[in-house]
Amino acid sequence: MVRLDDFLKREGLVGTGGEAKVLIQGGEVIVNGEVDTRRRKQLHDGDVVTFNGEDYPVDVASLGDPPM
Repeated sequence: MVRLDDFLKREGLVGTGGEAKVLIQGGEVIVNGEVDTRRRKQLHDGDVVTFNGEDYPVDVASLGDPPM
């Protein structure tokens, strides 16, 4: 599993955790068809994150290295 904010960073959709926080809490990120404002939401394989009109399926094994 991976947190929503980490997913956005690891997919290269945001540059920083602060940017992820603002976008998530602003309702700009959709998880499985519903707005979710919890940046620490746990995502699992098969979940779908929608951001800027694009769908990003969650596949934890294929994600890049965790952010430091």
